[in-house]
Formats: sequence, C-alpha cells, structure tokens
Amino acid sequence: MNGKPVVMLIVATAVLTWYGPLFSQEDLRSLRGMNPIEDTSKNPDSKRWEPDGAPIQRDFVQQPPLIPHDTKGYQINLKFNKCLTCHSWANYEESGATKISQTHFTNREGVEMANVSASRYFCTQCHVGQRDVAPLVDNEFEAVKVLQ
Repeated sequence: MNGKPVVMLIVATAVLTWYGPLFSQEDLRSLRGMNPIEDTSKNPDSKRWEPDGAPIQRDFVQQPPLIPHDTKGYQINLKFNKCLTCHSWANYEESGATKISQTHFTNREGVEMANVSASRYFCTQCHVGQRDVAPLVDNEFEAVKVLQ
C-alpha cells in the first residue's frame, strides 16, 4: 500500500481537529442576516430604476450594455421577444431605443443571418437591469482604465 494516501488522511484529520471550530456554522454570516433558511424572506425595498437616457457606462471591455429600465413582465420565448419591439433595427428610431448590435445577427459559426441569431435571442442571458442601489458587499472594484 502506498503511504501517500495515509499521510494525506493524517494531515486532513489534524487540520480539521485544529481548525474545525473556525468552520463552525455558528460563525457564518450571509446576506440573509441571521434568518434561518426555512423562514420566508421579506421582500426587499423596491429601488428606483435609473432614468432612461444615455447608455450606462460600461466597466470592462466586452461588457454587454446594461438595461436602464424595468423589464418585469417582459415576454421572451421562442415565439416572441418583447425587447425587439423597441430595440430591433426596424423600431429603434421610432422608440428612441438603442438598436441591437450587428453582432447579434452572426451565429456561432460566424455566418451572418437576416434575423437575430438564436444564440443571441434571449437578451437577459447577457443584459441585466441596472438600478440606483448601494453594493450588497463592500468592494474596491474599479472600471478598466481605458473605459474611464
């Protein structure tokens, strides 16, 4: 029998013996606070949406544009995409919305298509709403310098 697994087992046992109390559940904190997982969470206070206006500045290269408005109730399925009623090339001028990128008409093989590619059709896979809220946790994130 190889001695390496035995040594690893002894080391793991020693680590858990000495540092196990550091991993106890009593000291864990979550964004839920100290509410047990079985309890129903209260609904968060609704924050305001950023006003529709100029596109929100991006923080990193290739970041998908953020959605500056509420999308609750938007239907996006195989037969209908609510986003395209304003953002399609046919409707963007009339609605005042940003038109969807030319890249959304290219499929995975690089073939340009007449309609939005199936891989780019479900907008909220990449694009997310942006509200005026404080971060959930403190951080020191800074946008990429070239975008500042």
